[in-house]
Amino acid sequence: MIELTAAPATLPPGERVYAIGDIHGCLDRLVALHEMIAEDITARPAEHTTLVHLGDYVDRGADSAQVIDWLISGPPVPADDFVNLMGNHELMMLSAIAGVDKEAPSHWLMNGGADSLLSWGISRTVPPAEWASRIPRQHLIFLRDLAISHRIGPYLFVHAGIQPGVPLERQSRHDMMWIREPFLSSRVDHGAVIVHGHTPKREPIVLPNRIAIDTGAVLGGALTCVVLEEDKLGFLQS
Repeated sequence: MIELTAAPATLPPGERVYAIGDIHGCLDRLVALHEMIAEDITARPAEHTTLVHLGDYVDRGADSAQVIDWLISGPPVPADDFVNLMGNHELMMLSAIAGVDKEAPSHWLMNGGADSLLSWGISRTVPPAEWASRIPRQHLIFLRDLAISHRIGPYLFVHAGIQPGVPLERQSRHDMMWIREPFLSSRVDHGAVIVHGHTPKREPIVLPNRIAIDTGAVLGGALTCVVLEEDKLGFLQS
């Protein structure tokens, strides 16, 4: 049973959201967490459930390709809606594969891209110009079609955060996928509670204006899911 405590905002009655932080190729943890979510939905049915993944599916862990495959095939979670957001690591990967910026491939490799390539059976000796042809087309389509943000009631789900003082509808894609400061230090009301990952911490962080759930799964920490319903929240971890 999930231990629920006070949340910084209130969802409409009957609405429940499960949001999962940075996965980084940790397939076993993701599968285990999906099983926990499925069990919770079965044990505690809700009128409407949404499962949100906050991005960074690839890099650093061993199973980036397998994580993408798992998400494409549809996790065995009886949620009503599934939302997959783009993280900065997906953006780096797409930029490296596009071949527009000659520095993008080396930048991606230095940030865990080599691990991702290996998960697709691609050696570092393979030229970047050949990477796209060796990655399944459905994987590339999945990555390119990822959303940047998603709003549910008083919560805004993004990968990294937002720029304080800028209206939510005018936030840049770059900030929502990359920002740390001044977002992390800000205590202002953003107009929504921001649920994000991107910056790993040992434990989830719950503040009046944001909820952070990157707990460093690929760094030896847990993979974390925040559960939001009515004016409460709780956590599942694998």
